[in-house]
Amino acid sequence: MSPLRTALYNTIRLIPRGKVATYGILAKHFHTSPRAIASMLAANTLLDTYPCYRIIHTDGRIGGYREWTEEKIRRLYADGIKTVWGKIDLWKHEFTKF
Repeated sequence: MSPLRTALYNTIRLIPRGKVATYGILAKHFHTSPRAIASMLAANTLLDTYPCYRIIHTDGRIGGYREWTEEKIRRLYADGIKTVWGKIDLWKHEFTKF
């Protein structure tokens, strides 16, 4: 695993239950693109260890989760986060303290 991917995976572990972060905020933190963040997270096979389901689009959309959007919604709901029309209220749930 590359040093950047290792750092990203360790960073998403900081996001507490009930909170989400965006691809955009992580891209700024790591000086890369949101697409690069999404690609690195798509390779994650340890979903319970590295909760990439807590990463969403900048506009609050859930987005794909290894092509299992319903699973992403289920995991977010288990964390206490509800979606409305496929979006999350970022005012309430966004985590930015990296």
